[in-house]
Amino acid sequence: MSIEKITPDDALSQSKDLVHDNIDKLKELFPEIVTEGKIDFKVLQQVLGEELEEEEEYYRFTWAGKSQARREAHKPSTGTLRPAKEESLDWDTTQNMYIEGDNLEVLKLMQKSYAGKIKIIYIDPPYNTGKDFVYKDNYKDNLKNYQEVTGQIDSDGNKISTNSDSDGRYHSNWLNMMYPRLRLARNLLKEDGVIFISIDDGELNNLKKICDEIFGESNFRNTIITRRRVKSLNVQFAEDGLKTFNVGFEYILVYSKSEDFLFNDLRKTKEIKPTKGSWNVFWSGADRPTMRYEILGFTPKTGQWRWSKAKAIEAEKNYKFYEDNFSKTMSIEEYWKNTEGKLKFLRRIENGTGKNGGVQYYVGPNETTLRTSNWTDIEVSQIRKDFDLPFENPKNVDLIKTILKTDRNKDNIVLDFFSGSATTGDAVLRLNSEDGGNRKFILVQLPEQIDNQFKTLTEIGRQRLLLSSKKIKKEHPEKSKEMDLGFKVFKLDSSNIKSWDGNPDNLNESLFDAVGNIKTDRTEEDVLYEILLKYGLDLTLPIEEKTIEGKKVFNIGLGSLFICLADGITSKVAEGIGQWKEDCSPEICRVIFKDNGFTDVEKTNSVQTLKRYGINEIRSI
Repeated sequence: MSIEKITPDDALSQSKDLVHDNIDKLKELFPEIVTEGKIDFKVLQQVLGEELEEEEEYYRFTWAGKSQARREAHKPSTGTLRPAKEESLDWDTTQNMYIEGDNLEVLKLMQKSYAGKIKIIYIDPPYNTGKDFVYKDNYKDNLKNYQEVTGQIDSDGNKISTNSDSDGRYHSNWLNMMYPRLRLARNLLKEDGVIFISIDDGELNNLKKICDEIFGESNFRNTIITRRRVKSLNVQFAEDGLKTFNVGFEYILVYSKSEDFLFNDLRKTKEIKPTKGSWNVFWSGADRPTMRYEILGFTPKTGQWRWSKAKAIEAEKNYKFYEDNFSKTMSIEEYWKNTEGKLKFLRRIENGTGKNGGVQYYVGPNETTLRTSNWTDIEVSQIRKDFDLPFENPKNVDLIKTILKTDRNKDNIVLDFFSGSATTGDAVLRLNSEDGGNRKFILVQLPEQIDNQFKTLTEIGRQRLLLSSKKIKKEHPEKSKEMDLGFKVFKLDSSNIKSWDGNPDNLNESLFDAVGNIKTDRTEEDVLYEILLKYGLDLTLPIEEKTIEGKKVFNIGLGSLFICLADGITSKVAEGIGQWKEDCSPEICRVIFKDNGFTDVEKTNSVQTLKRYGINEIRSI
C-alpha cells in the first residue's frame, strides 16, 4: 500500500461539485436512465411522462442572464478560507465565525462542511435603488474578480459600482447577483430551517418569484412588514401635489426549506391591557368528525370542538369545582389568576342552541397577544447606536433578536452572508446573554472599502463584535463566563496548494518545483483549514497540536483526522500518530502528509506503521 496523492481532479481538492451530486441523486431515483455511466435524456423524458412541460408558452419567470446565474450556483470554487488568528477573539474555544470575502465564493466553500446544518438565515442584501452597492460577479473567474475588487491584484476595471437604471439590465443585474447566492443558501439550511430576507418594494415582487422557484411556493411562510423611519422629504412639494407618499415600511420575506419548520409562538404586549376574561364559542367550522363528541350533554352535528375529549372533560370538571366552591366568594378572573392562569374552563349556557349548543370555553385576561406578520412596532433601522462606530442606519438589533426568537431551539447556527456592520452577530450575542441560549453565528461580508479611520467595512464589523462582547461581560459578569463571546476570523483567498487553485501557471510550476506543492507564503494552519473545508469538516472542530519527533502534528476532531505538513518525516512520526490515535479511539481515522515531506523509504515505512494501528486512509498533498 502506498500513499495516495490528492490531485487537482480529486473531490478532496475542490469545493462540493453540486452538479455531480445532483446527477448521482437522479441516478439513484431513476437507475433505468443510466447507460454506460451517462444519463440517457430520452429515457428520462419517457420516465417523467406527462410531468414534462412541452408547450412553448407556459408560466415562468426569466430574465437576461438567468441560465448563466443558475450554472454559476453549481460551479465549484477553487478558493479557500485562511485563518486570521490575530484578528479573532477566543480563537481556541469559540464556535462563532466571521468570514471576510465575496459571499458567492464563500457559500460554495461552505457546501461540504455546512450543508443541512444552518437553522436560521437572515440577510439584508443591497436594495436595488440605483445608488446602493452591488456585487459585480465575473462568472469566468469569481476569485480573481474578488481579488481585483479588494485591491489584492491589478484590475482592468471590473470594480464595485452602483447599478444605474441607465444600464439596460437594471433588474437583471440584481437578480443575477441574488439568484446563485440563494440557491447555495438553500443547501445549507436544515430540513426544518428558515430564511428571512429584508427587502424594499423596489425588488419585492421579483425576489418573491425567485424565492418561489428556489424554495418552493408551498414553503412561503409570510411577508413581514416592519416600520421605517419616515423622513419629511415630501413636505416641500406638498402644495404642488405629490407623486408618491413617503414609504413607511419595509418587508421581510420568510421561506422555510420544508414543512418541518414551525414558528415559535411569539407574543407582543397589548397596548390596552384587559382586566377581564371572556367566554368564547367552543365550536369551530373545521370538519373533523373525530373531534365531534358529547360534552355537557351536547354533540355537534357539523364542525368540531376545539380541544380533545380528555382536555374538554378536565375543563368541565375545573369549572364545576369553581362553581361549587368559589363562585360566591371570587370572580372567575380572580380564581383563574390564583391558579396561575393554567387551568382551562368549559361551561354550557342553559338552554343553549345553535351549532355549538351554547358550549363555551374561558379565555383569561392576557396582557400579550400572538404576533402577526405586522411588526410595525419594531423599527427597521437602529438610529441610536450602541457603539461609537462609523456606520449609518444599521438594522435594528431588536428586529434581528425577534427573528431569532422565532426558533424555539436556542442552540443552533445562524448565518448572515450580507452581514454589513455585523448586526446579526451582535444580536446573537445579546440574545444569548438574555435567555441563556447557545446560538452560534457565521457572518460573511465583502471587505468593502470605506473612507474613514477604518479601511474596510469588515474592520467595523469585527470591532463591533469586540465591543459587544466587552459590553456583555460588563453587564453580565457571572453569566458571561459561561458564554461564547468570541469569533474566528477567516479570509477568502486562492488555494494554498499550487495544483488546486485552478491557475495553469501554478500547476506548471508545481510540476517542476523541488520545494513542494504548497505556496511559499502560506502557513501550515492555512493548509490545515483548507483540508478541513475540502473534507467537509466543521471549521470550529477541536484541534490539538503536538510535537512528535520534532515535527508538528495536528489532531482534528478527537482523532478522526491527523495532519503533518513538516519536512523530514520518519516512521517514528507515524508511530507517534498511531499511538495518539489509540488514545483517542475514533471510529474512522485518516492521515494526511505533505507529499515531499519524506523519502520514498520513509514513506513506505510510515504506511506500514500506520497500518499496524488500523489506519488505512493515508493521503498526501
